[in-house]
Amino acid sequence: MPALYLSHGAPPLADDPLWPGELAAWSADLPRPKAILMISAHWEEAPLAIGATETVPLLYDFWGFPKRYYQVTYAAPGAPEVAEKVRKLLRHPGTPVHDVPDRGLDHGAYVPLKEMYPGADIPVLQISMPTLDPRKLMEIGRRLAPLREEGVLIVGSGFFTHNLRAMDFQHNRVPSMIAEFDDWGRRALEDQDLDALLDFEHKAPAGSFAHPRTEHFAPLFVTLGAGHEDMAAQRTVIDGFWSGMAKRSLQIG
Repeated sequence: MPALYLSHGAPPLADDPLWPGELAAWSADLPRPKAILMISAHWEEAPLAIGATETVPLLYDFWGFPKRYYQVTYAAPGAPEVAEKVRKLLRHPGTPVHDVPDRGLDHGAYVPLKEMYPGADIPVLQISMPTLDPRKLMEIGRRLAPLREEGVLIVGSGFFTHNLRAMDFQHNRVPSMIAEFDDWGRRALEDQDLDALLDFEHKAPAGSFAHPRTEHFAPLFVTLGAGHEDMAAQRTVIDGFWSGMAKRSLQIG
């Protein structure tokens, strides 16, 4: 399986005239996964934690939206076998792995999956990000990479830029600094310049504007680690902007 990084969108993603179709077309072009492993910007917990391994209610981790967004369901099967493999791959002396059996999928996981796999018939497991350190996250991705050979789709779910104060829901005006960061990221990915990406806070133009906090860029590094042997096959699948934020999403392998 390839490894993906996707810009996941807020709950209103489902109402966008373009984005749901882009996600659906992307998934239709992929081999069917045996299971999906999600790493979302919306779950930071250390030590690394493993979410529910059976179907539990979703985590509506957002506020102030219309009622219908809290009525969305996505009852995907759990993936206990994948959870056990994750434990074996990631747990080693000094690095424990915890279980949080009642934590359901957050919106960084279920919002895009509902568009990509609407049947909710593929087992899904979500794990936490135990750090925002790009190098440590890349190492986690490298450790998880063998799961790809077993049919597991590894997905880092964030947003290529994420400055809520710069959003423009009405006109989708794109701040010049957001466009500049997106173009820099595109070129760094095309050049396979991992050193620049790992040090994006210092090397990217407008890095602190594009990401006042880096949790939405961080899942990219899990994806880069999981796909490190296939970087030559990396490509952007979705680009453009949504409400002033870059929705660049990529596939490795």
